[in-house]
Amino acid sequence: MMHNMFNSEPKLLWPILVGGLLALLFLGLALRANRRKRLVDNLPTCKTTGVFIGLVEIKGTAESAHPLQSFLAGIPCVYYQYEVAEHWSRTVTETYTDSKGNRRTRTRHESGWKTVDSGGQMIPFYLQDDYGVVLIRPEGATVEPKTVFSVTCGRGDPLYYAKGPPWAVADSDHRRRFTEQAIPLHTPIYVMGQSRERRDIVAPEIAADKAAPMFLISTRTEKQISRGYGWAWYGWNVAGLLFSIGGATLAFGAQNPPVMAAVLAGAVYLLFLLVGWTWVVFNSMVDLRNRVQQAWSLVDVQLKRRHDLIPNLVAVVSGLRDYERDVQETIALLRAQSQATAPGQPGPDPAAVGQRLMALAEKYPELKAHESFLKLQRELADTETRIALARGYYNEIATHHNMRLEVIPDRFVARLAGMTPRPLMEANDFQRPPVIVS
Repeated sequence: MMHNMFNSEPKLLWPILVGGLLALLFLGLALRANRRKRLVDNLPTCKTTGVFIGLVEIKGTAESAHPLQSFLAGIPCVYYQYEVAEHWSRTVTETYTDSKGNRRTRTRHESGWKTVDSGGQMIPFYLQDDYGVVLIRPEGATVEPKTVFSVTCGRGDPLYYAKGPPWAVADSDHRRRFTEQAIPLHTPIYVMGQSRERRDIVAPEIAADKAAPMFLISTRTEKQISRGYGWAWYGWNVAGLLFSIGGATLAFGAQNPPVMAAVLAGAVYLLFLLVGWTWVVFNSMVDLRNRVQQAWSLVDVQLKRRHDLIPNLVAVVSGLRDYERDVQETIALLRAQSQATAPGQPGPDPAAVGQRLMALAEKYPELKAHESFLKLQRELADTETRIALARGYYNEIATHHNMRLEVIPDRFVARLAGMTPRPLMEANDFQRPPVIVS
């Protein structure tokens, strides 16, 4: 029977060829959805103050000092995309030849929507959270905005011509549909993308990068995005399995039992699915392990920053403090010398003292030690915040890493990668002692 299946006529093999190709396509889409879901789940959310160079995931609100104004809704936003579609309908009469060779006539009704205008605009904007802001450059990103305008109207509505073209499409019903999607100002957003150093100031920005696995700007939450990729994983697999079974059934069902052809095609698809899933999970676990190591190095970088920066800042502030103290003492001494003495008694020359005071003012026109102390205080607080964020980031991704090693079926693939649990970081785990500022 198996021999007869693979010796079918060539004209019966095209269904399995088409079904097999479509099944492989759907399998590839399913694996891509699974890979992206794991990436969203594996990458912890960092704060704007703790953004590092590399692939990051952040959450906050969209902010801009000079926002756009959307075309249809007229709301302030950082991104918008609109479309104006016009409805048409017509009756088509056609002739055809039936199975007996007779020519016949039939009519059918056709209708649909045709886009008559569309457009949009985007600008760089800031994502703001509780710790600060980071610049987002949306060019090249997959943007998932929210619907802010959706109206269908006829020619009697002022909107029909106010926001739509003055001409009409062929066979128009004179109904137009106006839709607009946007990222309004202050809207909560989710961003995953490659962080890099800005060119204008010393600060990070998130922009498109060909080497990055994903650049996503979405108004959905992280859970909604992960759930969407999960449904895509199951949906593409079901479609692939159905096409593989359907193609084999059409190809071999005429000469062999359809059930056997369906079982064989389904088994082949599931085998490919198992191999592809193992490959995706293995790469995901290795990527997760590397990100845990990177998170550990981020803590070390922040500790080294504190170790190198704070003593230098203290030295600069101390120098300013000593210099200002000398200036204050000199001013006090000159002020005492410039006071008038008793009549007839020798004393200082006020004009000469005034010249020295003017020279001193030119040398040090403004006293700034108090500002330096405030800047030092802010830098100390910012440094400790960076260390705390880096430590929290490491603990979060390490916890997720350790959980992946325990859940089934990931734990079996983790053994292939030789992965072991990573310890969490506590406050007394720091290798570099804190810098004492007195």
